Amino acid sequence: MPITVLLVDDEPLVRAGLRAILEAQPDIEVTGEASDGAAVLPLVRRLRPDVVAMDVRMPLLDGIEATRVVLRTVTEPPKILVVTTFENDEYVYDALRAGADGFLLKRAAPAEIVQALRTVAAGDSLLFPAALRRLAASRGNERARAAMERAALTPREADVLRLMTRGMSNPEIARSLRLGTETVKSHVSAVLAKLGARDRTQAVIAAYESGFVTPG
Repeated sequence: MPITVLLVDDEPLVRAGLRAILEAQPDIEVTGEASDGAAVLPLVRRLRPDVVAMDVRMPLLDGIEATRVVLRTVTEPPKILVVTTFENDEYVYDALRAGADGFLLKRAAPAEIVQALRTVAAGDSLLFPAALRRLAASRGNERARAAMERAALTPREADVLRLMTRGMSNPEIARSLRLGTETVKSHVSAVLAKLGARDRTQAVIAAYESGFVTPG
C-alpha cells in the first residue's frame, strides 16, 4: 500500500511542486490538497491520509492550531510533517510541541523531501534540526525538569532517550547499544509512557527543555 499524503499550503506553486516530487515515487500517493489549515480536519476525516504535509504559516488557521485540532479530534490521527521556509522558526517549534511529527524545509532537495515523508510515515526516527534543538534548550523550565525527575528513567532508558535526541532510528539505537531491535522498541515505549509523550518528537522536546540533554 502506498503512503497517502494530504498537502496543505496557501501557495499553489508550493503544492504543485511537492505533488510532482512525491507522485514521482511509486510508494507515495497524494490524495488531496488544501490551501489553509481550516480545511484540514474535514479532509483528514474524509481521505484518512497517512501523512499531512502542512505549512506552518497560513492566513485563516495556521499549522500549529490545525495540528492541535486534528490530534484532539481524530481517533487515529495521521502523522504531521511541518513544511516551512525557516529552520529556526518559533512557529515550527510550537507546531512540534503541539504534536507534529517532523520538520521539512521548503528549499530541501527532492530526495530529502521524499525521505522526510517516508521517515515521518514510518514513525521510526525523528526530523529535528540543530536550530530547533537550540530553541528547545532555550525554553528550559523547572516544570520540564521536574517532569523528567518524576519519570525516573532507568539507566538503559536514559541511554535510549539520548540516542533518540540524535535522530536515531530503532535499528540504529539497537546497533549502538548492542541490543535487539524489539528490546529497543520496548525501551522507547517505556520512555514515552514515563514522560507522558505522544511520540518521539514530544520525548525529544522534553529531553531538551528539561536539560536532560543539551545541543552540541
